[in-house]
Amino acid sequence: MNILIILNDPPYGTERSYNGLRLAKALSSTDAKVTVFLMADAIVCAKRGQNVPQGFYNIGLMLNSVIRKGEVLLCGTCMDARGFSDDDIVPEARRSTMQELAERTVAADQVLVF
Repeated sequence: MNILIILNDPPYGTERSYNGLRLAKALSSTDAKVTVFLMADAIVCAKRGQNVPQGFYNIGLMLNSVIRKGEVLLCGTCMDARGFSDDDIVPEARRSTMQELAERTVAADQVLVF
């Protein structure tokens, strides 16, 4: 099964991206092929070098866990609007396009939006 998860919210301040990544991690432990697409403020989830207080969840580490078995794509337009370069994001996540998101949406068996 091919599952596309689209995240829109920032990594901290709300728990929508956190919960979307929790689901992505759980799905990654199955036979499903999981792709996470980060849009709008969710691109900050892929910020390299996150340093959060002890005992607080780290979205960057959660993304790395998803990347091991799936993939993480970022909206390039959203990155540009927020001043993010390819060097600012975690390794193995990559810049993408709206066209690729459209293609992934058509190819997905399920699309989940957080």
